[in-house]
Amino acid sequence: MKLAFYLVAAAMVAVALALLLVPLLRTGRREGRSRGVFALALGIALLLPLGAGALYLHIGTPVALDGVAAAPKPMDFRQALTELRAHLRQQPDDGQGWALLAQATAALKQPEEARDAWDHALKIDPDSVPAMVGWAEADSMARSDHLVEGRALDLLRRALELQPDSQRALWLLGISQFQHAQYADAAATWRKLQPLLEPGSSVAKAVAEQIANADSRAGIRPATEPAAASSQGAALKVEVSLAPALRDRLRPGDQLYVYARAVSGPPMPLAVAKFDAGALPVAATLSDAMAMTPELKLSSVARVVVSARISHSGQPIARPGDLEGSAGVVDTDSKTPIAITIDKVR
Repeated sequence: MKLAFYLVAAAMVAVALALLLVPLLRTGRREGRSRGVFALALGIALLLPLGAGALYLHIGTPVALDGVAAAPKPMDFRQALTELRAHLRQQPDDGQGWALLAQATAALKQPEEARDAWDHALKIDPDSVPAMVGWAEADSMARSDHLVEGRALDLLRRALELQPDSQRALWLLGISQFQHAQYADAAATWRKLQPLLEPGSSVAKAVAEQIANADSRAGIRPATEPAAASSQGAALKVEVSLAPALRDRLRPGDQLYVYARAVSGPPMPLAVAKFDAGALPVAATLSDAMAMTPELKLSSVARVVVSARISHSGQPIARPGDLEGSAGVVDTDSKTPIAITIDKVR
C-alpha cells in the first residue's frame, strides 16, 4: 500500500513539473535568460516535494496509508471485573483495586466476595473508614440473619472514632443497636445522623421514621417543653391499639402505618410513621419532621384526619384485607393524645 502511494505521488509530481517548467524554459531561452536561473528553479521544484515527503514521514502518520484499524469493542462490566481480579493477583498490594472490587461485587449482590475484598483492603490500610464500613455492611448481607455484630460492630465503632460524621457508619451502628433491642441507643445514634442529611430528602424521612419506631419501642415520649415543641412545629401524639376481635388476622411481617392527611386536598399524607405491627399497642408522634414535602406538612393546615392501617403486603398503599382504624378529624394544634383502635377490615 505504501509503495503504490509513493510511486503514484512521484509520477504526479513529474508530470506537474514537466507541464510547468518546459514552457518556462522555452520562453526564457527566447528572451535570453540565463540557464542557471532555470536550474535553480528546477532544483527547488524537486526539493520541495522531497522535503515535504521527508517531513511527513518524520512527524506525520504514514501508518494511516495501511488503512484505519477497526475500533476495539467496548469492554463489558464482567470482563472488566475479570481483568481487575487478574490485576490483583499480580499486584495484591493495590488497596484501591481491592476497594473497587468490593464495590463492584457488592453491586452484583456477591456479599461474600465483597467482604473478602474489603478484608484485603483493611490489611493494606487498617485505618480506612470506607473499608471498615464496607466490611461491616457486606458481612451483614452475607449472614442469613443479617445481624450487625462481632467484628462488624467493632469496625463500625472504630470507624466512628476516626470519622464521627460517617453517615453509613452511624446508620449501620443504629441498626445493630436496634437489632439487639437497644432502642434508646439506636434512636440516639440516628439523631446524630439526622443533621448530616438533606432536609426533606427520602433518606431523612426514613431515618425520622426509624427514630420514631425506636423511641416507641423504648417507651420514650417526645419532649413536651415549649422550646422542643416550637422547634418541631406541629406534633400530634397518637396511641394505636388493635381490637381483640382482629388479633387472629395479624400475620408475621405486617407493617403498621400511622398517618395524618388533610381534610380536603391531596390524598398524600402530611406525616406518616411506620412500625412493626407486632409491636402493638404503639405510641407514635406525627410531626412536621415527617412531611413528605416541605410544602405539605401538618402545620400547613388547621385540621387533619388521623388514621392507622396494618398492611399485610408491607406497602403503604392500601389493599383489600388490610386492617384499619381512624380517629376522624383532629385539630393540628391539639395537645391531647389521640386514640385509634384498628377495628375494621378493608
